[in-house]
Amino acid sequence: MMSTVPYPKIKQVEPKPGKILLVEFVNGVSKIYDCKPLLKSEVFRPLENEVLFRRAHADSHGYGVIWTDEIDLAESEVWINGKVAEPSDPANEPKERC
Repeated sequence: MMSTVPYPKIKQVEPKPGKILLVEFVNGVSKIYDCKPLLKSEVFRPLENEVLFRRAHADSHGYGVIWTDEIDLAESEVWINGKVAEPSDPANEPKERC
């Protein structure tokens, strides 16, 4: 019998320039996820639109990144394929405030 791996839930998502997501998990780990490879898929192609891409947010229960009812990304995908964000990584820097 296969057991399922419980992936940490997503706490917060911040879209970054270059189709990058900075994703914070409930366990305190932040990961950088490059969405550019997803754009090759028909389902994710609408994310080429920057306004739509910037609508990325965490699912209310933490199970993924949501853009629309049709476009989402599972927390396991981000956890497995995202790269741990280092404090010195430019993608991990806070947004400038006006």
